[in-house]
Parts: sequence; C-alpha cells; structure tokens
Amino acid sequence: MAQPFVHLHCHSEYSLLDGACRIPALAARAKELGQPALALTDHGNLYGAIEFYEAAKEEGIKPIVGCEVYIAPGDRFEKKASAGGKDANFHLLLLARNLQGYRNLIHLVTAAHLESVYYKPRIDKALLAKHSEGLICTSACLKGEVAAAYLEGREADARKIFHEYREIFPAGDFLLEIQNHGLPEQAKIREFYRGLGKETGTPLVATNDVHYVRKEQSVTQEILVCIATNGRLNDPERKMKSYGPEFYLKESEVMAQLFADFPGAYEQTLAVADRCDLEFELGGNKFPAFPVPEGMTREGYFRKLCQEGLRKRYGERAGADQELKERLEFEMGVIEKTGFISYFLIVWDFIDYAKKKGIPVGPGRGSAAGSLVSYVLGITDLCPIRYGLLFERFLNPERVSPPDIDVDFCPDRREEVIAYVRNKYGERAVAQIITFGTMGAKMAVRDVGRVMGMSFGETSRIADLIPKVPGAKLADALKQVPELRNLAQEESVKPVIEAALQLEGMVRQSGTHAAGVVIADRDLTDYLPLTRDDTGAVMTQFSMGAVGDIGLLKMDFLGLKTLTVIQDCLLLVEKTTGKKMTPEEIPLDDPKTFELLNRAENVGVFQVESPGMRRTCAIFDLKGIGDLIALIALYRPGPMDLIDEYVKRKKGKSQFSYEHPLLEKISAETFGVLIYQEQVMAAARVLAGYSLGQADLLRRAMGKKKPEEMAKQRETFVLGCAKTNEIPRSQAVRIFELLEKFAGYGFNKSHSAAYAVLSCQTAYLKANYPTEYMASLLSHELDNTDKIALFTAEAQNMGIVIQPPSVNSSENKFTVQPNRILFGLGAIKNVGGACVESILEARKVGGKFVSVEDFCSRVDYKAMNKKAVESLIRCGAFDEMSSNRAWLATKVEGALALAASASRDKERGQGTLFGLMEEAETGGKKSAEVAPKDFPDWPKREKLKAEKELLGFYVTGHPADEFEADLRAFRTLNLGEPDEMQSGTVARLAGVVTAMEVRLTQKDKKPYARVMLEDKTGRMEVMIFPDLYREAGTSLKVGAPLVVGGSVDTDAEERVRLRTSECVTLEAAIGKWVTHVYLVPTQEDLAGGKMSQIKEIVESHAGDVPVRLELEVEGKKVLMEAGAQMRIRPTLAGIGKLREVLGGERVKLAVQAIEVPKPKWQTRRAQAMNS
Repeated sequence: MAQPFVHLHCHSEYSLLDGACRIPALAARAKELGQPALALTDHGNLYGAIEFYEAAKEEGIKPIVGCEVYIAPGDRFEKKASAGGKDANFHLLLLARNLQGYRNLIHLVTAAHLESVYYKPRIDKALLAKHSEGLICTSACLKGEVAAAYLEGREADARKIFHEYREIFPAGDFLLEIQNHGLPEQAKIREFYRGLGKETGTPLVATNDVHYVRKEQSVTQEILVCIATNGRLNDPERKMKSYGPEFYLKESEVMAQLFADFPGAYEQTLAVADRCDLEFELGGNKFPAFPVPEGMTREGYFRKLCQEGLRKRYGERAGADQELKERLEFEMGVIEKTGFISYFLIVWDFIDYAKKKGIPVGPGRGSAAGSLVSYVLGITDLCPIRYGLLFERFLNPERVSPPDIDVDFCPDRREEVIAYVRNKYGERAVAQIITFGTMGAKMAVRDVGRVMGMSFGETSRIADLIPKVPGAKLADALKQVPELRNLAQEESVKPVIEAALQLEGMVRQSGTHAAGVVIADRDLTDYLPLTRDDTGAVMTQFSMGAVGDIGLLKMDFLGLKTLTVIQDCLLLVEKTTGKKMTPEEIPLDDPKTFELLNRAENVGVFQVESPGMRRTCAIFDLKGIGDLIALIALYRPGPMDLIDEYVKRKKGKSQFSYEHPLLEKISAETFGVLIYQEQVMAAARVLAGYSLGQADLLRRAMGKKKPEEMAKQRETFVLGCAKTNEIPRSQAVRIFELLEKFAGYGFNKSHSAAYAVLSCQTAYLKANYPTEYMASLLSHELDNTDKIALFTAEAQNMGIVIQPPSVNSSENKFTVQPNRILFGLGAIKNVGGACVESILEARKVGGKFVSVEDFCSRVDYKAMNKKAVESLIRCGAFDEMSSNRAWLATKVEGALALAASASRDKERGQGTLFGLMEEAETGGKKSAEVAPKDFPDWPKREKLKAEKELLGFYVTGHPADEFEADLRAFRTLNLGEPDEMQSGTVARLAGVVTAMEVRLTQKDKKPYARVMLEDKTGRMEVMIFPDLYREAGTSLKVGAPLVVGGSVDTDAEERVRLRTSECVTLEAAIGKWVTHVYLVPTQEDLAGGKMSQIKEIVESHAGDVPVRLELEVEGKKVLMEAGAQMRIRPTLAGIGKLREVLGGERVKLAVQAIEVPKPKWQTRRAQAMNS
C-alpha cells in the first residue's frame, strides 16, 4: 500500500466561481481518505484561511495555509504582458512553512490587492524576494511562468525564469510542480521538469489542482466557471475550456498510479507537509490600549467615568441606593478581571464623539443593554435595573468571551464616526470587514438555468415558485410547493434543480459588511490580509467570524434610518411648535402612544409596522412599554404560537398555574409564559442555586440541544433544586423540561427592550405630532416610490392633506404646514438631486418661476434634462402656471434648446446684447403665458397614471372616480380593508385595474393574469386563474372597472391577495346583477323638464329591470314603482346618462345578493400547514 498522499494545491469556493469545494467537506474527505495533511491555495486570496485552519484541526489533520498567487511578468506596477509572452500575470503556489511564512504571505497578498491590481491582484519577484522567508514555493500549474514560457517554445526564457525563482528561495524551498489530468501539455511539462530537476537538484512535487471534492461534482465546477465568464455549458467556443472530471480530491492510491514514473514527486508531498508547521494564535485580546489622560491608569480612568456617569444618570440615588452601587462595582470588577477595560473605553469614546457632534445614536441593541456600565457610560440609554436586564447575559465571568457591542448610528453620518476611529487608531489599524455573498435558492436556479441554455422566462418560471422569504432553501421549497416539485420532474428542469441544489449557499462574490469594522493595536497586516471593495476602501480579507476568532476587536457600526427620522421630526416639532426635545426626553408612558398602537395604526412605527404585527397589536391590549417589550420578543417564528395563549392569560380569559411558587416571581410579568432568556437564567438561579454565570451556560446548552450535555445539566439542576429549595426530583425534572422548552423560544430581553424604546418613541411622535412625523418619514424615503405611496396613503388616512409638488413652493424634502405636508421635489421620480438643488438655488436668487421657458433659462442646464422637466410637468409641479399639462409639455423642447444655447454662449463669454437688453427691460423675468382655450389637455386618466408613476399616489383624483357610484353598489369590502381580514374570508371587491401581467401556468401553459385592483381606499393583487381569464380576458385591461369575488389570502410575506372565484367587468356586473334602478329626483327635477329626459333615456334602453322613484313627501321618504313601461336594460352608458341628468348620487343601483362561492383550492397557509 502506498504511503499517504498530501494534496498541496486545492481551491475552495473562496476562489470565487473557480472552486466548488466547501471547506468542511474538503477537510472531512481528506480525513476519510487517510491523508494526514491538506493545503488550501485559493486564487490570489486568503479569504478562507481561518475557516480552513479550524476545519482541518477539527478533523485532526494538519492544515497547510497557502495561496496560488498571481505574479506579474515584470514590474507589478507596469500594466502590460510579458516580453515575448501574452500573459499579464502567471500563477505561483506559495505555502506557509511557519508563522513567519504566514506573515510574509499576508504581506504579499495584501500588497497585491492594495497596490497592484491589473486584471488580477499581482505580486512581482522583487516583492517576493523581500517576503520569501518561511515560504515554500512551487512552479504551479500550466499557467505558471516557467511552464507557460516552455509551452510557447521559449525554453531559454523558461530556464532563465526558473533560475530567478531559485535565487529568491533557499535550496529545497522552490519545487517544480507536476500534474497529470491526461492533458498532453502536462506530459510535456513533466518531462521538461524531470530533466530540469535532475540537472539542478530541484525536487519535483506532484499535485492534482483540486477544484471540487468528488469526481461527480465536476459539472458543478463547470457551471461555476460558466457563471463567472457568462458562458454556456454547450458552447464549444466558451472562454475557459472544460476542466474535465479529474480535478478532484483523489485517493492516495490513484495519485500513486498517476505518478508511478515520478515516485519522488509523490513522496515529496509528505515531505513538504512535514516541513510545514503553522500554529495560529487564535483568541486572545489584541485590542488597542485606550490612551488615557496623563497621570492616570486605564483602570482609574474607567472607574472615574463610571462613577461620574452613575451620578449623572441617577442623581442623589447614586449615593444612596446600595443595589446600584453593588451592581456597578460587580460589573466594573468583572470588566477589569477579564481585561476588557480598553474595549469599553474605546466604545465609550466614539459614542461620546458622535453625541457631541449631534450624530444620532441608538439607545442600544443586543445584550449590551443589560450592562449598568454601558448605561452609565452612555453606551446605551436604558436602565438595566428598571427593565430587569442581566449583565451576565452580556459578559459572563464564568465563560470569558469578548463582549459584543453593536451600535446604531444615523446612516447619513455613520462614516463620520468610522473616520474618527480611523484617525484615532491609525489608517492601517482600522478597516471595514469583508462579507461573502452566497447563492440563494432563486439565484442558483437562475444562474444554472442560464448556463444550461434556458431562456429567462423558463428560469423565472422555476425561480418564482420558490417562496420569497429570507433564507429560503430550495430543498424546503421542493417539499412545500407541489407545483415546484412536479416541475422538477420534467426532463428539461431536473438537471437545473439538481445542479442548483449543489450550488445553493456557495460563495458567489465578496462585498463590504454593512456594519463591521475591525480595530487593532497595530498595523492590521500583522494579523490578517487586506483587500479593497468596489469603491477602493480598504477592508479585511477575513469575514466577521474569522476576525473575532483571531482575537481582534470587531464592532458593528450599524446605520439605522429610524434615528434620523426621529431627529428630523424633533427639529420639525421645534420649528412648528417651538418645543425643543431630545429623543431621551420622549416619554415612554404616554397614553396616546399606546392608544395608537392598540388601534393598529402602526404604519411607519419602528418594528411594529408589518400587517401581521398590526393585527397582533389590535388584540394585545398594550398598556405600557413592558407589553411592547413582550410583543417584540414574541413576534417571531416559534414564539408567535404562544401569542394567543399569552393574550388570553393577559386578559384573564385563560386560567394558569405556576409549576412552583418561586416561578411566579420570575414570570408573573409575562403571565407564566417564559418569553425571555433572562427569565430562564433567573429561574436557574432562584430554584437551583445557580450563579447567573452558570445560568447563562445552562441557557446556551439548552439552545444547542446536545443530548449528552443536556443530561448532565438536568442532573445538576435537579440536585440544585433539592439542595436550594428541597424541591422533589419529579417536580424538578418537570421544571427543567419547562425551562428547556422555553429556552428554545426565549428572546434576549435586552435587545427587545432597546428596540421597544425606539418603537415607543416613534409611536409617540406619530400620535402627538402626526404631521411632523409623517413628513419626516416621507423625507427619508425619497428614492422609494412604494414607501412614498404607503406613507402618503397613511397620512391621508390620518386626515393629513398631502399637497402636490410645486416648483415654486416645494423643498427637496417634505415640508410641514398646519395639518398639511407639501410634497418634496426630491421624491419625484426621474428628477435627480442635482436638478432639485439647482431649482431651489434659482428660486432663491430669482424668485418664483412664471413659465416653462423661465424655468429652463434659470435652472442650471447641466443639472436638468428633458425627462426631468417633463416629469415635473406630468406630476403637476407646474400646475400653478397652467393646469393644461399637455400644452406645458409642448414648450419643453424649445425652452431647453434656448437654455442650451444660452449655456454655451455663457461658457464662451458671449452673452448676447439682445439677451442683456431683454433682462434689463423685464427685470430678468419673462411674463407668464396662458394656454390657448382650444388646446386639448391630456385625458384625466393619463394624468392620474403619470401622478401615480412619478409620485406614488394620485393628486388630482383617482382612476375609480368616474365609476365610483356604480362600483360602490357591488363591493362588500373596500380594497383598503382586507389587511384586517382573516385568511379565507369571502368578499366581493370592485375597483379599477391599474396594472396587469399575463402569465402561463406551468403544467398546461394556460394563460392567467395577476391584476392590481385599486379603489380610493387601497389596492390589492388579484389572481385571475385560467377558467375565469378565458371568460373575462379580452375585457381585462389597465383602466377597466372590474368586479371580483373570492377568498382573502395572506401569503408567506404577509401580503394580502384575493384568490378569485368570480370576475366580471363592471358593464357585465350591471347587466347581470342589478335588480332595480332607484332615481332620487328633487322637487325642482319633478317640476322641471328633467323627468321627460329620464323617460327618453329609459325608453331608449328598454328592458326588464324596474325603475323606482324615491321621493320625499311631507318629510317622509316614499318609494314609487315607475310603471311597466318604465323598465330598463341597465348598461354603463345608460346609467351614466341618467346620472348626467339627475346627478351622480341621485341614481342608485340595487344589486341581488349573491353569495360568492369559495375557491376550490386551499389558501397558501393551509397548504403550508398540510405539507
């Protein structure tokens, strides 16, 4: 049997679309094959180094950290190919022999990424010579510089290059790498290297250039490469040719056979592995030492700040309250003992800086809110004692791990805080942290489908069946969605699904972590490699987890828009009322706040604005912030199942008892439902005598659910209960099982409390300063038309008037007048920020605009374009100049041409004499023009469509207005109401079609439609399935009035839809279901000639439906049948003519009561429950 082989050339998924090996599977396979060591050598980076090191150690094999670097043919700063060659970079394999070699590898890879990227991040031989100590180097694959020169027929150059590498590395540290995948070029290189090795005494080493773990995964690798190069699997001309099925982690026996003619090269792999002995310095504390005032120790300064903060937070209570003093002393002692003083001082310092600069900072997030030290230092803004929060949940003295303080900042100014930190600790000591985007289920399907030659429509057909929920898994979707499961059996789809399952979750690209920042005590390259993001900013090559694993201080500097909304709202409140207030001064016990939440008027309120959360608020009976904390903790998958029981107990509708009297003290606030992790910890302390540190370890163990660990913990708990409270074993076991059940559900109360504060603050502002709050919300969604539509509708529901935009009155953001909000120019689609700035500047200098020409001549020509000006006209921003938008639009082209000419003249310094004279005569302004009376304006429907498209809401009316009187007769529910309905509720809706998309069913390719139906109260997506579409399809079009009936359904994303069982146009509904037409004439109508007009209309639409008169006689309403000759065939046109004569509200339709049949299919929720 051959001695074990060691694979020294392996690529993982971190080679970014050129490696299909997942690191855990790679390490596990090497162990399974009995191979004692393994190298990771990704292309040009060290992204996976820490994950690989830990995985190899876990499997009990030796990790060899390396990199297949890109090396320039000459100077790495020269952007050109090699002399006589065609490549701008070559491959070179480097392996870290020891810690010094690893540090040199970091320096090489970092320099390549930060300084010399040309297609790829490149090093050169000069840089390599400076950082070669501790490295083993091989000539790499066919793309190595020596091999490439030889294969191009330049043997002399190949030998010269070889000797250059030999001069850089000591004897034995440069090896000639040979491979055997059956390629003829590799055979030539093997023979050339055999001779060269003998001639120069250079060892040969065998590798397999591993790109996937198992042979059958070769297709996965091919697909990855096609994704990277935008190629197709069946395209013979694609850029990168097939890897073939041989680039996998081969068994030692297979490698021995392949290199039977090169036994020394095979054995050399083990020799190299033996020489590599790299041990990482994981863990530890590599935090910067915080600089303190001269003459003070860090401990002394830390204690001074804490004591000052205690007095500031608690006043006289700070000196008298023994609990406060003991809690603070305990926490300070733990922080000193665990060595985290600098950590707290660093965090305190940059938060203090932010607050002094007026940068909004959140009240806290996560377990840090459980720390009194955090509170007195101003790191958090909620008292942990008031809310019953535990320090040990944050920093456990019995399981020392670095604290984790995440901080929310105003997103617009977050960079200022990061810049402050970078300046304080040094540019090279601070960097943002990389993150890796992985292929989600939908993306994997789309990528694979494209690579396999499927059309966009075909891949969408598959991908759209995967639920749109965070973290959706393809395997789960196949179980839950029968249509997808059936589709996956089709011959053309099956290979796509199989390949997508392999690719799902694999790294696709790198990016910058949204919040992660690392702060080191020295140059970061002493610890980790660096790279740049797409903007050129420096970031780590290690992800957040790996950064923490090597002991560096990592922080989340998060951007939270809500903080900016609150700050801007308070500024508006001060401006409109004169009342000055800080976020900390917002009361958390205001009755109007909780009345608003109980009415479920939560749109725009932090954390509680989803439809599901609004429904829950309506039944929860919130009385204070404690209830809000509980709600946020409960409203999550899992604990959500407890909400109904919790509400029943809260309202006294469900009786319950405590498993032990001591549990009452712990869970009375949550009515016996243990919803917080802190309650589980408190129960372990009170019942079983645990310290809070031990209780936190118990909580963690319960969360992980490891059977052996749980058996051990159960026994410890039972014995503790007996010793501390003489609780019988059987009862103690029941309590333990209760705690175990709730530990799986339990939420971090500290995080829930911190976010409840923000929820309470935003609800307070909405309840007490609605106009200012809604204006602030809208101003922070300028680029999101959907949000603008949502918030304008909500403001209108609250009785706030939304005034349309005006080029003469609007600012960039939404502005406030008494009970009115003026639409901001910055929220109009197609009008950029530069254009808005120029409009405001021109208005400031020259006053209001009087015409399109005046506007175009004064606004900076370079800041606007035709589309922007037309969009301003189409949405009504020029209406005060003329309400005829069609006429205004005809002026744009000429006005812009004049403005362009004037701009060119101005640039050349050739302002015309006539232009100067005209300005002098008119004071620089042109007079307003009036549209000709006979110039036709756009139809109202077209105007409304433009308003909705550009603003997100209708300004001058609603598409349903012209049909509203008729539509009202048929609907049993307004379109704005189904959010409050239970899934399955039967309803009939009536509105106007504002959007429509026709698709084909997957199975039999029958057409169906997804229709957006709107009335004045809201909108809803309606599914018109094939049978109904066949009947109504030709009449379905945007702008058409429609009556639909069916069942209300809430999908996985809590969007409300109607699953239709009837669908007719308004015309058909009038002809089909109207039983009577009621006319309500006035006395004047009866005395005048209108009744004869009515008679003519009815006779011209003669039919079978009775007409009735509703008259007022001596103050009483009297119904009169109009007679057999007055029967009508109701049509939209006929009813319309009657309304023209009597008035819209004086013609009413009586509709036969038809019970809408329930759909034959299940709702989505029912499907999910039954699957």
